[in-house]
Amino acid sequence: MLNLDNKTILITGGSGSFGRKFIEITLRDYPGVKKIIVYSRDEMKHLEMMRLYPEKQFPQLRFFVGDVRDKDRLMRACEGVDILIHAASLMTLEASEYNPDETIKTNILGTQNVIDCALKCGIRNVIALSSDKACAPASLYGASQLVSDKLFVAANNITGGKDIHFSVIRYGNVMGAKGSVFLYFMERAKIGGRELPVTDKRMTRFLISNQQVVDLVHYVIEKQLGGEIFVPKMPSYRLTDLATAIAPKMELKEIGKRPGEKLADDIIAESDADNTLEARDFYVIIPFMSYSKKRSIEEYKEYYRATPVPSDFHYSSNTNTMFETVETLREKIRRYIDYNFRAK
Repeated sequence: MLNLDNKTILITGGSGSFGRKFIEITLRDYPGVKKIIVYSRDEMKHLEMMRLYPEKQFPQLRFFVGDVRDKDRLMRACEGVDILIHAASLMTLEASEYNPDETIKTNILGTQNVIDCALKCGIRNVIALSSDKACAPASLYGASQLVSDKLFVAANNITGGKDIHFSVIRYGNVMGAKGSVFLYFMERAKIGGRELPVTDKRMTRFLISNQQVVDLVHYVIEKQLGGEIFVPKMPSYRLTDLATAIAPKMELKEIGKRPGEKLADDIIAESDADNTLEARDFYVIIPFMSYSKKRSIEEYKEYYRATPVPSDFHYSSNTNTMFETVETLREKIRRYIDYNFRAK
């Protein structure tokens, strides 16, 4: 059972949708948490969150304006931290392709700064949030996320015997996340019109909620051994079904894929199959090389109550065994609207 009593948690990129949901759930379910530090460079989002969580009512929250590129500032924020969740990244395909140097500075060099600071400050649990774009990447964003994943996994080999654990959680599209196709379609439907632009009618994607991501983060904080890449089991959806669920009366107009965009998202490649185990609610990719914390596959199998996947296994949104329908998508959208708008 996870115990966060008297724990200090730092979230890089903490003013984003994940950070907001993590704070909401953690304050509700773990009232004994000592401190949650929101670290991001968006001071306006900080202001919004500070108004939502007034200091007198929520003394556990701290807000640090800072960038993961700034190692000195990050080091100061890491002092006294027990758990670090690394959620800061540049993640839009177009911006990454047009600004490759900025993407590398944040997604790769920023990740290395997080690792260095965590090692220096002796932070026990360090978790990076990643994307399905990191598997078989076709874009600079995906490639930078893959490098970030590799850095986190390899960091377990340089802990110097310290009780520090680095793990990665890799997942698909989050319903309602800023910039998501859900919000884009909803906004287009709201303003009206006869056509709804879709990139390609054959496109499929994975779907997950912020609640599910937070639940998995809590699980990993409690259970991680270090070096794992956790992948939750998620349903897929067809872009056309999503469009129909949101705007059934609007015609669909194909506009073509964006640079670096794939028709289907892979999240576990066949090349990872030999190191992938299947548990009840997730898959776990165990490290190919481990030096300081050598563990056999049998240890991982027993610990996570997991079994090896077939040698030709791969996890892709277009071959997934679970698919949302127009009706299930419509119901999830309704619940999302009820919770995020009507209830407030």
